[in-house]
Amino acid sequence: MSQQWLLNCGNNLVYLAVILLFATNLACVSSSSQIDVDADLKHMLSRCQKRDEDFNECMRQVFNDLRAYFTTGVPDYNIKPFDPHRCTFVELRRGDSQGLGSFRLILRNVSEFGWARSEVTKFYADPEDHRIVYAQYFPEKSLEGEYEFAAKMLGSEMNRKGHWNLTLYDYSQTTSVRRIGDPGSLIKVHVEVDRIGGMELHIENLLQGQPLNQLADGVINSMWQLGLPFIKPMINELVSSAFTDIFNESFRHFPLEKFLST
Repeated sequence: MSQQWLLNCGNNLVYLAVILLFATNLACVSSSSQIDVDADLKHMLSRCQKRDEDFNECMRQVFNDLRAYFTTGVPDYNIKPFDPHRCTFVELRRGDSQGLGSFRLILRNVSEFGWARSEVTKFYADPEDHRIVYAQYFPEKSLEGEYEFAAKMLGSEMNRKGHWNLTLYDYSQTTSVRRIGDPGSLIKVHVEVDRIGGMELHIENLLQGQPLNQLADGVINSMWQLGLPFIKPMINELVSSAFTDIFNESFRHFPLEKFLST
């Protein structure tokens, strides 16, 4: 097996690995029971005075206090749980099926864990632009599910499916949330990946045969950083689109002014 073959294979596997990594940021979960949510939210949010100089820091602390709801959601306000995320179907397509290169990735029955341990490290509110920006840190995030992958490159076809699992370490991102208009109007989200400190990924049946599949795991986990800079713009676009859907579903009609003090 030549060194060049390993390099080419490694690059392809890195691209698939990173795409697989970020295509799973969707929330498809069921709601659970809650206590007196209105009183609790009022207690947390009303302590942040919008005219105070420390409003941004106060809201950063509130965001972290809200982690108690990540595992339950807030059913009365149609906010779904964030930990774990559970999604039955995610699809990603790129390229023209009749062209020189294209791929289709489907993820099924995806579960994502780690949001309850995340921390909002920075928060900024821009009332005039109806926008908030916050940075979030995850010491560890894990995902698992089933995948189907089909690709066509220069006339050659690749079809794979199986189980996959992934763990991220020392991961952070910055999220910008902007409301386009008055309360109840659409929400636009942009997510920028800031850092991935470490990654462990296993993709079943990516290569034919157990020895080659173990080799693929080793190549992916040792070379993923090389492919990240080239596909980061696509990652940011993909995650931003997914989170725009999530925020509109869960937060578009949330009556924030009901709980904030003036």
